[in-house]
Amino acid sequence: MHIHFIQHMPFEHPASIADWAAEKSHATAYTKVFEEAAFPLADSFDMLVIMGGVMGVYEEDKYSWMPAEKTFIKQAIEAKKKVLGVCLGAQFIAAALGAKVFPHTLKEIGWLPVEKVTPHPLTNHLPHTFTTFHWHGDTFTLPDTAIHLFKTKGCAQQGFVYNNHVVGLQFHAEVKEDLLNGMTEHERAELIKADFVQTEAELKTLMQQHISLQKQYMFGFLETFAQL
Repeated sequence: MHIHFIQHMPFEHPASIADWAAEKSHATAYTKVFEEAAFPLADSFDMLVIMGGVMGVYEEDKYSWMPAEKTFIKQAIEAKKKVLGVCLGAQFIAAALGAKVFPHTLKEIGWLPVEKVTPHPLTNHLPHTFTTFHWHGDTFTLPDTAIHLFKTKGCAQQGFVYNNHVVGLQFHAEVKEDLLNGMTEHERAELIKADFVQTEAELKTLMQQHISLQKQYMFGFLETFAQL
């Protein structure tokens, strides 16, 4: 399988998703929008994976590459490619499917519990409630006909699947220590303690408790997604 990644920030890399691809000997390629790279033709890949970033999908006036990315994602979905979005990537997918994306009334940053909503093969390997990593301030409405997979106390829309080939995940189950450290280093100003925002010390302490399970969560999800 050929997997194409869209990476929006140098420090928000695919982490364990790239590890899974390497373990399975899948071919990989990247469009790194911060390097002004071009988007490929849809027939050059089987799965598209769209990573996170600090921008909002409604900020086309600030990011010249954004309209082209939105068009590319729509084309990949229409071509029936497998498409997976994480955080900002999920928001791009939601927008491509006609949902609204907007700033949430609160931020979720830290190790927080996620609850399954609707039974689906993609989530059979996960406990009903599991803790994973979050870093977001935007949210979205559920796209029409999409299946609602996950929620948290702070944010109803944490994940969905559309027609079994398109998935959006608001949280960062792909997280590894270097990814968390990079996000913390470059986005530290957002770490203002709140109901769903943890301090830097809490992020690092809880990482030792929860990070080992994230690979299991992500690999299980990807294995099932690849076979749907």
